[in-house]
Amino acid sequence: MDERSDALTAWVTGVVAGEIEDIRLLAGDASFRRYFRVITAEGGTLVAMDAPPPHEDVRPFVAVAGMLENMGLLAPRIISSDVERGFLLLSDLGDRTYLSELGPDNVDPLYTAAMQALVTMQAQGQSHAAALPPYDRRLLLDEMGLFREWYLGRHVALKLRRRDIAALQAAFDYLADMAVAQPRVFVHRDYHSRNLMVTPSGTPGILDFQDAVNGPVAYDLVSLLRDCYIAWPEERVRGWVREYLALAAAAEVDTGMNEDAFMHAFFCMGAQRHLKAVGIFARLHHRDGKDAYLADIPRTIGYLRHFCADCEPLVGLGEVIERSLDAAAA
Repeated sequence: MDERSDALTAWVTGVVAGEIEDIRLLAGDASFRRYFRVITAEGGTLVAMDAPPPHEDVRPFVAVAGMLENMGLLAPRIISSDVERGFLLLSDLGDRTYLSELGPDNVDPLYTAAMQALVTMQAQGQSHAAALPPYDRRLLLDEMGLFREWYLGRHVALKLRRRDIAALQAAFDYLADMAVAQPRVFVHRDYHSRNLMVTPSGTPGILDFQDAVNGPVAYDLVSLLRDCYIAWPEERVRGWVREYLALAAAAEVDTGMNEDAFMHAFFCMGAQRHLKAVGIFARLHHRDGKDAYLADIPRTIGYLRHFCADCEPLVGLGEVIERSLDAAAA
């Protein structure tokens, strides 16, 4: 046990009613946060979050948790908090992530449930979206810059030519322009298979929402359907996008465009997100010593290669990606 674990244990012991049988490390994530399962003598369970200041701030988590509860969505309920020390005690949504449960036989009902929850978030969250940080053009470009800095520059050490730099900038500008042109909604920002839980009610449990923003309507749908951690054939993805559009129309969520235009905007949003993700995966390895995400780079690069080949404004980006693969193999 380290010093923070001891402090967390003492705090949990003081705020949980009744006797505690055990406190077990559950998981960390890509941040500095850690999670512990608290098991009571009666057999109940809770989850304790350790988010050490100054690296983490639990206030956005607390705020967004309240927003999701107000929307009628299933997210961890905050039972007790010590904001200054970065400790939260939460209800326990279990261990059954979408990633661990998804398969050909159940993917349709699970994704339908996730899209229904997403549409609820977008429709009911409009009153909350204005209070969230804006997902603006500058942030979109900064995120794509991680691909250049950490993947191209650090991970594969690709020496960029003048035309490569121009191709990257043109692609980044195009993708940012496509994103900011979309209607703005409440955006979870990491709405994917590692952050959605299978629950007995059928309604997905929603985790890791503290980075929510006011942003493009297609962003969370891309996170779900073009997941960096699991891939599906493109025709199935297109079918789910059509299902989402029907759900969104029924809930009066403004998607801002017809099906063909939305489909293109969806895949462009995916390219922006995947550039960011590849850069983050490389940064986690080189800066933070977290190597597990390296296994997800080939899948995510695969998404980018496929789309760049079909999208004229991204052909130059596709050529840079092909050079990066050659550099990685050298």
